[in-house]
Amino acid sequence: MATGDMIERVLDILSLLADQPQGLPISDISRRLDLPKSGVHRLLSVLVRRGLAVQDDYSQRYRMTVKLAAIGFRFLAASGITEICQPSLDRLAARTGELVRLALVEDDALIWIAKAQGALSGLRYDPDMGQAVVLHATSTGKAWLATMDEERAVAMVKARGFVVPARFGRPIVRDEASLRAELALTRQRGYGTSIEESEPGTCAIGVAIIDHQTRRAIGTVSVAGPATRLTRERITDIAPDVQATATEIADLWPSRKVMQATMGLTPLKVSNG
Repeated sequence: MATGDMIERVLDILSLLADQPQGLPISDISRRLDLPKSGVHRLLSVLVRRGLAVQDDYSQRYRMTVKLAAIGFRFLAASGITEICQPSLDRLAARTGELVRLALVEDDALIWIAKAQGALSGLRYDPDMGQAVVLHATSTGKAWLATMDEERAVAMVKARGFVVPARFGRPIVRDEASLRAELALTRQRGYGTSIEESEPGTCAIGVAIIDHQTRRAIGTVSVAGPATRLTRERITDIAPDVQATATEIADLWPSRKVMQATMGLTPLKVSNG
């Protein structure tokens, strides 16, 4: 196996194990990635030796360790991203009383990397961080897609397929026609919404963060909470506050140019259409 191919297979294994906290036997990893067991075993041995994976003595399953996550946290701390953005997220969470999250553009994906919880008691919505955003079924994904050339946005979603994880509710966008209609509505009002789509019983609003100099989307800020509190009417009420926070973060962005350099962001130009 060539070095480049080996690196890709290692990344494939890590990506697979990231969604399987209970671990997987080597036979399942081999089957899911369509790789020979012998090759998978060699790659897993490397990951185990470097402390990125571990094999359970009883079940013989392989699972990731937290070492990779620790490396990511070290990077975030060094880049200053959370240091700059967290106060803005905290203020918005305090004002809305809901979960506020920041997602950044990374290649052709959005990744949630920071949050602030405004609900101190009662019903709280607080999903896992670090996950890639399902673009067509989340407020943040729709907000980002709406900043792109529409054909590019449609192509990105079609490449992934109009599918959602099992935990999701019923998405509004189910085909190309409904995607185009939802993006037009998102552009018109200036924010994306998710009404019990990403998870049953929860709603959200997402706004794109636009770099003032490049006019490109560098990320999104969103507010999410139980549908009993975050109704359509309340989403409309808090929309200006979410938009103001997105602008505030964009204003802060040039103060740490190292953030763009270290993140290697490749965001897309805002469409005028």
